[in-house]
Parts: sequence; structure tokens; C-alpha cells
Amino acid sequence: MNILIIEDDTATAEFVAGAFKQVGYATMHVADGEAGLAAALHGPYDAAVVDIMLPRLDGLEIIRRVRAAGRALPIIVLSARGSVDAKIRGLEAGGDDYLAKPFSVAELVARVQALLRRASRAEESTILKVEDLVMDLVTHRVTRAGEPIDLQPLEYQLLEYLMRNRGRVVTRNTILDRVWNYSFDPHTNVVESRVYHLREKIDRRFERKLIRTVRGFGYVLG
Repeated sequence: MNILIIEDDTATAEFVAGAFKQVGYATMHVADGEAGLAAALHGPYDAAVVDIMLPRLDGLEIIRRVRAAGRALPIIVLSARGSVDAKIRGLEAGGDDYLAKPFSVAELVARVQALLRRASRAEESTILKVEDLVMDLVTHRVTRAGEPIDLQPLEYQLLEYLMRNRGRVVTRNTILDRVWNYSFDPHTNVVESRVYHLREKIDRRFERKLIRTVRGFGYVLG
């Protein structure tokens, strides 16, 4: 995990960074608001700890711009202001959590870990992933090793079913029932044909083949 710390007080930043490093996280410290915004928008960070009182750009404005850009980066707000109104402003700006100074560094780490778990569950609900094959259930975008894969609607449905059942053998009759919801002639080769075309797109250019035939039973992905 890589944590972005936007904090102008060097001692506080070093204290926070040390606590995250003890639990195995990498950290990046930025001391002013404008540089912090650039890092939050473009950096490879899993979460951010953002102080409110910063030079050049305050923390609340950083959070507003990050959210306006569509980034779902988990953010915990640090502030010397511990009033209810201050907490509300921090959360309304788009912060995921709020911690008033002085704070327990152990509590800060625990809260960030909770945000990371929550973000992971949210991602899992919209993203299917098997090794380097990724399906976004919201955009319907499919990639393998970062390369986009163009699928026809029935190919997409078939792949989604296989990915949801990764590691399990699924029979051709089950695929007919669950993917197409049709009763085909038992001798039809519609499943074999679709699997063939899906393999051409998913596996042909890659050494590691993900879709396997289990002779006499069906197919398995993974």
C-alpha cells in the first residue's frame, strides 16, 4: 500500500510516515497544497492523509478538486479544528473520515486501514479480476494485461459467467441455461462456437491460457 501524506508540519509528517512504515506501507510526503493536489490527482496512491491548514492551497480545496476530477481515492482529514462544524465541512468536501489533532497515530493507521478495506470491497463489487484479465461491470470494459478486448454482448455475458465461477468447471448445459436462458437442441454447438471465439480474443495472444476445456465435463476459467 502507498499512502500520500499532505502535511506542512515536518515533525507530524515524519511521525505519521513512521507509523505507516511499521505496518509495511510505503509513504510519500508533500508539504504544500498545490503539490499535494497534483500528487493526489496523478500519483499511484491507495489512500491520502490530508491536513486542512496548508500553504498555497488548503486541504478542503484539495479534496473538492480530487472529487470533482472523479477520483475515488480514500482520504482522511487531519485538522487542529475538532468542532462538529469543522468535521461536517471536512466530510462535505469529500473526506471519508476526519481526525482532530492531537491524535493517536495508532488510531490514524487503523482508520486508514478501515478505509482501504471499504474501498477494496467497493471495487470488488464492480470489478471482476482473474490474474491479468479484468472486467469492469460498470463500464463493461474488458482488458488483459492492460490491453482492451472488444467483445460482442454474448461473449461478454459468457466471460462474466466464467469469471464469476473462476476455478469451477461449468457444463455446456449450465452455460446455455445461465448465460442465454434458452433451451437449445442438445446437439447444438453454440456454446463451443462462442467459447472458441472468446478464446481467440482472451487467450490467443498470450502464453498463459485462461480458458480450459475439461473433456467430458465443460469449461473452466483460471
